[in-house]
Amino acid sequence: MAAAAAASTAAAALASPAALSASPACRGLVSFAAPALRSGPGSRAVALSGVRTHVAAAEQAVVQDATKLEAPVVIVTGASRGIGKPTALALGKAGCKVLVNYARSSKEAEEVSKEIEASGGEAITFGGDVSKEADVESMIKTAVDTWGTIDVLVNNAGITQDTLLMRMKKSQWQDVIDLNLQAATKVMMKKKKPLIFYITMKGRIINIASVVGLTGNAGQANYAAAKAGVIGFTKTVAREYASRNINANVIAPGFIASDMTAELGEELEKKILSNIPLGRYGRPEDVGLVEFLALSPAASYITGQNGVGYEQRSLARKVSLDPEV
Repeated sequence: MAAAAAASTAAAALASPAALSASPACRGLVSFAAPALRSGPGSRAVALSGVRTHVAAAEQAVVQDATKLEAPVVIVTGASRGIGKPTALALGKAGCKVLVNYARSSKEAEEVSKEIEASGGEAITFGGDVSKEADVESMIKTAVDTWGTIDVLVNNAGITQDTLLMRMKKSQWQDVIDLNLQAATKVMMKKKKPLIFYITMKGRIINIASVVGLTGNAGQANYAAAKAGVIGFTKTVAREYASRNINANVIAPGFIASDMTAELGEELEKKILSNIPLGRYGRPEDVGLVEFLALSPAASYITGQNGVGYEQRSLARKVSLDPEV
């Protein structure tokens, strides 16, 4: 680092007796010890020690400032709850500057932002529906205007509207496709200027899918189609963006405890848990692979990959399978 090198050069220069007595500026730096140089070798050693201590402190300050300037800028969509909340918190506590996106849960988003700031990180909240192009444009602009760039994008926002395909309304299909699949593509393909022109070289993109996108699930044709689309979309983005040294990966968790699983009911929950080897839902914070893929140097050669949760069997959701009902 240029600043650190300059500080080291200054240390070497100040360590010589000539430098210590040369200019008013240098004398001012160690004025408390300069007169003692005339008293003997012991005093001179004390003076040099003082100089080195001062320069070491200066070097440390330079490194700290540089670290602050280089802190990765992260956007996490749907960050007020579910998987998005612990993801935003973990990245914020790791030193990232985090844009906490939410659609309706403004109070929860503010709490996430405050917790990040309390841990020494930086955060801003942004209320917007990422299935709408205007909101996506505004979100990207907010991050770039605030911090100048984007280093990591976590596409996490999603919803479910479960029912059998034969009963599914067009609006139920479209709403789930729009937020779970189209939102991810809109963030990447924004009209005025595609995301690739904002995200830095060596940037990271992590899209959150679901194991349902791999296995299917009765009553979730819309959700399964959307998440399968996210997986295929991410693998294609990885190939297209590799030449710019931007990584794109997808994570497909199993059942994670959330507002969605809370609505399933006791009987269906027992069936689901019986098919999970660990016998429990995952916790949102268990999806820690996001932080690894976003920040770890060890993930720099990982792209186009799908981090999958447990392999579930096809389970009927909280819907009737009798076509006559």
